[in-house]
Amino acid sequence: MAAGDLAAAAGTAPHPNRSPARSAAGDERGRLNLSWLVQLHWWAILGQATIVVGAQSWTHIGLPMGTLVAVMVLEVIGNVVLGAWARRAQVTDRDIALVMLIDAAVLTVLLDLTGGASNPFSTLYLVNVALAAVLLPSAWSWLLMAASLAGFASLFVHEHFAGVSHHIRTHMDHAQTMAAHLRGMWVAFALAAVFVVFFVQRVTRALSAREGELQAARSQAQRREKLASLATLAAGAAHELSTPLSTIAVVAKELQRAIPADASSELHDDLQLVRDQVARCREILDRMAAHAGENVGEPFAQMRARDWVDAALDGFRWPQRVEVRIDPSAEAASLVGPQRGLAEALRGLLKNAVQASPAEAQVTLLVTAPPGRIQITVRDRGRGMTPEVLSRVGEPFFTTKVPGEGMGLGLFLTRALAEQLGGEFNITSTPGDGTEARFELPVSTAGERSSP
Repeated sequence: MAAGDLAAAAGTAPHPNRSPARSAAGDERGRLNLSWLVQLHWWAILGQATIVVGAQSWTHIGLPMGTLVAVMVLEVIGNVVLGAWARRAQVTDRDIALVMLIDAAVLTVLLDLTGGASNPFSTLYLVNVALAAVLLPSAWSWLLMAASLAGFASLFVHEHFAGVSHHIRTHMDHAQTMAAHLRGMWVAFALAAVFVVFFVQRVTRALSAREGELQAARSQAQRREKLASLATLAAGAAHELSTPLSTIAVVAKELQRAIPADASSELHDDLQLVRDQVARCREILDRMAAHAGENVGEPFAQMRARDWVDAALDGFRWPQRVEVRIDPSAEAASLVGPQRGLAEALRGLLKNAVQASPAEAQVTLLVTAPPGRIQITVRDRGRGMTPEVLSRVGEPFFTTKVPGEGMGLGLFLTRALAEQLGGEFNITSTPGDGTEARFELPVSTAGERSSP
């Protein structure tokens, strides 16, 4: 079972005000918990058979073997039926509680047949109670505890009227009986300890995995909020600054025309510098708007991995410095996404790799197709990054480039695009050994269509 199976707790019963998605998730948790109980039952039946056979073979205790075998056969049949039901039916907390109540009743019957309240394996009542405390809501947990107490108490009541060890025959004296009881206590304690350690470790792993998933979801939500804020900021900046920038450009152009031809060259150069810087400001605003806003609303289309690479290299400034390697299995693989946005993201990764590498050094673009995925890896020949820098890579406006070479948005937007498409984007780097950026997306199926 997956680690998350045991993290499911209360809340699997349907509720009239629950959304279909939450109800479906609760049903799935219920089925997973019941499936885990079925597996636990098989181990319990195997343990019961082993203990009964061992006690019958190696001790002087005479057990009612016919009755015990009949009970265990009924357990096997019931567990087979329960396993089939767990795969098909809707499972609620009430269903799981009913199964665990039956478990407590079966344990009571087995204890009654094998020594009653003096049976050292009565410790296993605590295992059932602990299991209920984890898998069930508070009300059901208390009910299971009460049922276990009642079952244990019934053994004393039955002994009072039927006598001690009424189902078993023994030829051992008191010392031998006490020794056998102590050995049984050790075995019962060992079984309970193994179960508790295994179960607690599994629950701990499940909780850790769930916490990791929640943290990843929170981080992704924060990145989406930042992306939306950047899109709004970029659009607003482009709109607000377009008018004054246009005015500056027009005035500078008019001044160039108005100054005498014999004016100093420095004046002409200064006016041209003003126009160039205005053009650069407009270009930066346009790039911010394009990167942060256009990809959000760009329609999706199906494209092959080869077409993705070709689109990224088209118009790239240093195509001769890119060594492209496409695995044969990836040649025909295709994906669905915003074509312009994907090409821009890959082009940005190639640009980063070229700028980080020594002059004329080749960078590698590797395309592979692991099962169900398309993976593009870009490796540079640079100096690598320290752990401190690597931990901040992908934050908005964080960059190690010189001023004017980048805005610190490319990697942030690339990760946001990968997550939007159900993929992953990761960067690994070792100081002195270069950096590797890995962009991984799910492969599209033949039946998928372009979608907005």
